[in-house]
Amino acid sequence: MNQAKRIQILTRLRDNDPKPTTELVFTSPFELLISVLLSAQATDVSVNKATAKLYPVANTPESILALGVDGIKSYIKTIGLFNAKAENVIKTCRILVERHGSQVPEDRAALEALPGVGRKTANVVLNTAFGWPTIAVDTHIFRVCNRTRFAPGKNVEQVEEKLLKVVPAEFKVDCHHWLILHGRYTCVARKPRCGSCLIEDLCEFKEKAE
Repeated sequence: MNQAKRIQILTRLRDNDPKPTTELVFTSPFELLISVLLSAQATDVSVNKATAKLYPVANTPESILALGVDGIKSYIKTIGLFNAKAENVIKTCRILVERHGSQVPEDRAALEALPGVGRKTANVVLNTAFGWPTIAVDTHIFRVCNRTRFAPGKNVEQVEEKLLKVVPAEFKVDCHHWLILHGRYTCVARKPRCGSCLIEDLCEFKEKAE
């Protein structure tokens, strides 16, 4: 895929959705961090249902620590891997209180040092909470980038590296959201909805569906 085509794709996605954001519901960088941590191998819908009950009760590192592991579990037990996630949430809150003045650090290394927070979660927080031009690659974005040939790669790291190289600066902050939404609702895993796709004529997927 050439760069002119990539720019056309990004322009169409931007024209269709000028101010995209995450579908996770949050009101602070801390809530976003916890929601992204909980969303690993789970849907945003399931996370939002759980946090709609949790955040009115506890939405700071101190108040979540006060709930303890078992207290957190009672709110997130409908989310996959909730036992491990509850442990990570409590450990993360403790580190935020002890090392970061209860604030979410605007720093990649500090974020990635938090339990349960990997590169993808750090990218989402830096991008969505702080406006960094990072591009977090999840399963949806990995699929879209390989299927369309926009930024193919054998693993998420390769796709992220390629995206950072080929996406022009004006699109970088929003690119993650456009691609994830496209993968979630149009370029779906089993049978992509090519017939209703904004970028079908620009896409290089050879086995297009109706």
